[in-house]
Amino acid sequence: MNKRVAGWLDKSREQLDEIYQSSPAGAIPSGDTRGTAIVTGSLFSKTLAGIARLFAWQGKIFDLFPPDQQNGILVNKITPFSLTFVVAKVYRDKSWMDGKETIVIDYSKTSFFAKAIRDEIREVEPGVYLGKVWWGKTRVLDFALTRHDLQ
Repeated sequence: MNKRVAGWLDKSREQLDEIYQSSPAGAIPSGDTRGTAIVTGSLFSKTLAGIARLFAWQGKIFDLFPPDQQNGILVNKITPFSLTFVVAKVYRDKSWMDGKETIVIDYSKTSFFAKAIRDEIREVEPGVYLGKVWWGKTRVLDFALTRHDLQ
């Protein structure tokens, strides 16, 4: 696990919000990323992140559209076998958290099961992203994405 992401597992939701709000949208990821679910407020956050990665969600694979690479699609890697499942649109828009530019991962028109989910990510350092998961207009979870070459 990336050192920066490992440090986020011990932070409160408020601390993660401060990091997110002080970060630019950054570059939209391209290709394969490793995901880490962040469950704040738990003594077992590292264990829960490991269990989530092992049995549920491993990350996302981004495919950006030419010529400008400013939007595209992605699929989530699910199960211990990293099966690709649950497609989303990727584009830039205003964050629901603070109104500043963010990278949106929008499932509303691409997934029956995840229709109410919207993810937002910002690049905290090159190749390392902090994300927020929204269910409707309620924020439910934080997560990290890291380019595979930064592990």
